[in-house]
Amino acid sequence: MLKPFLHFLITIIFMLYRNGVSLETDTINSTLVLKDSDTINSSDKQFTLGFFSPNGTTNRYLGIWYYVSPSSVTWVANRDHPLNDTSGTVSISSKNIVLMNGNREIIWSSNVSSSIQMNTTAQLLNSGNLVLKVTSSGSILWESHNHPVDSFLPTMRVSHNPRTNEKLGLNSWRSFQDPGHGNFTSGVYSAGVPQIYIWDKGVPRWRSGPWNGQVFTGVTNMYTVYVNGFSMATGEDGTVYFSRSFQDKFLSRNFLDSDGFLVEALWDGVQKDWNVTWTAPRDQCDYYNKCGPFSLCYSKDRPICSCLRGYEPMNTLEWGSGNWSSGCVRRTKLQCERGNNATDKNKEDGFSRLTFVKVPDFMHWSSGVENECRGLCLRNCSCLAYAYDAGIGCMFWSGTLIDVQKFNGDAGADFYVRIAYSELDKEDHKVVVIVSAIAGSFVASVCLILSWWACKRRDKRVTTYEEWVKGLSDSSETVPSDLPWYSFEVLANATNNFNVANKLGMGGFGPVYKGKLANGKEVAVKRLSAASGQGLEEFMNEVVLISKLQHRNLVRLLGCCVEKGEKMLIYEYLHNRSLDAYLFDRTQDVLDWKKRFNIIEAIGRGLLYLHRDSRLRIIHRDLKPSNILLDEDWIPKISDFGMARIFGGNQDQANTRRVVGT
Repeated sequence: MLKPFLHFLITIIFMLYRNGVSLETDTINSTLVLKDSDTINSSDKQFTLGFFSPNGTTNRYLGIWYYVSPSSVTWVANRDHPLNDTSGTVSISSKNIVLMNGNREIIWSSNVSSSIQMNTTAQLLNSGNLVLKVTSSGSILWESHNHPVDSFLPTMRVSHNPRTNEKLGLNSWRSFQDPGHGNFTSGVYSAGVPQIYIWDKGVPRWRSGPWNGQVFTGVTNMYTVYVNGFSMATGEDGTVYFSRSFQDKFLSRNFLDSDGFLVEALWDGVQKDWNVTWTAPRDQCDYYNKCGPFSLCYSKDRPICSCLRGYEPMNTLEWGSGNWSSGCVRRTKLQCERGNNATDKNKEDGFSRLTFVKVPDFMHWSSGVENECRGLCLRNCSCLAYAYDAGIGCMFWSGTLIDVQKFNGDAGADFYVRIAYSELDKEDHKVVVIVSAIAGSFVASVCLILSWWACKRRDKRVTTYEEWVKGLSDSSETVPSDLPWYSFEVLANATNNFNVANKLGMGGFGPVYKGKLANGKEVAVKRLSAASGQGLEEFMNEVVLISKLQHRNLVRLLGCCVEKGEKMLIYEYLHNRSLDAYLFDRTQDVLDWKKRFNIIEAIGRGLLYLHRDSRLRIIHRDLKPSNILLDEDWIPKISDFGMARIFGGNQDQANTRRVVGT
């Protein structure tokens, strides 16, 4: 009996040595030596201090990480000086925290200089801050929060002194396997109105827009109720500090990754993983000065870059080819720039208003009320634009307007660009021409509509399910008798009256909403857009086709609705959305190779069924990642058969009447 027990005990000791021992303390004192296999935890077990090797490498580093997620390292001591074995130790020596290798050589130290003899201890706080303090008084001599790496932790402060240009901010890892100093930095810059920047080797890569006391005006979906805890303060020496206090009930992570993206993520205790809630830059227009000077970037436009009103491309050929780096130049001089002999010298410059704009960089500001800003800008010939924010005051720009971005209505301010009065006259004339054209088109349209109505007035409108089925019965296809019909009222209640909060996406023929029926069943409701000119035929086609198809890799049609001029399809709801959400969003890194292979294989099985094994031989014609839906087990299902075409049993080709597909 003794030998098995000894064998068991030796095994346990070996496992503890190999996996590391968590010491029951949050403090390192003069009598405690932290070995490579040891760790200490903060008192609330939010953070851990110990040795780690990043992403499977053999190099050893002393670092701090989240207790629940050992791979999420927040601070590294010896980031540019890795240990090549497991002989490293951490101790208190000569009042400092000291990291030594097996040869007793100092690899890293807190490097506090003091001639006073004192006893010190190192403690890992609940904020993830490692502090060196005097044992007797508790005064802090050194803290890791004053030497940040890539993570922005609670109670940490990033700062900038505009007088000395001294900065304290984040620095990315060199790569995901190397925590050494990388190319990207991020922090606050306070020359003027404070902003947050990402720099690539010192060159701006992204900026937040100005801080108005509550939010950064150039960050989308940033509301005070959401960003509770952000604050900006100024010290006696003029240093501006930016910090954040997180709510205790949320475990949140903010960091600058090795690719130069600021990332915010929340810990999912059920999935045991981080859910990314925000990144910057988020799209092409988020990149600093994407379109060059005096231009506007809007990600919804094609092309995304356009000149501000009153300006034109500096290089037309480059601009037309998609190279916008040279930007735009003013088309007509401002009145104050023209000679005194000009016949229209008494004319006054005007302003072109843009809404929901991330205002340009290099602003200067003055306190004042909103109606004073315009006059102040007009009286200064070098003033090219102005904006107003209640938390900032009047903002003005001179010299160059760069990094101007338009949003969809979830951020930004009203921005006024100064233009010559003659440009206003051109615009007014253009408006008259446009209004006249619209009026003429409206009259013609009314006449055409009245003519169409006169021709069609005797036709009976299909408004009910029974009438629609009768119409189908006259065609070559038939509707399955067991296909459920849902009333418009039932679907309106299920989707909260088609509330935008329940909108899952926009398909080729209309929006898709998530709904919950009275029995608790979740469904996806595809609502045919009234503006779709192709809708009725495709709607009937999809109902007839997909109701006859039964395969685990095809989305299941649960019913339809034809009522009050509406045409809707009701599908099973698939929790993991569409495949494109994971393929093209770099923050959704959940598809390992095994999942990808299974998805590829399953899509192939679904297509094989459509092409060969189903009662109808069907070519989908619009197969793309957004039409591949994923259930909770990551089983893919092919959807959206509105463009599918049926082949006869002996056909190998057929003609179409319209251009379809992607």
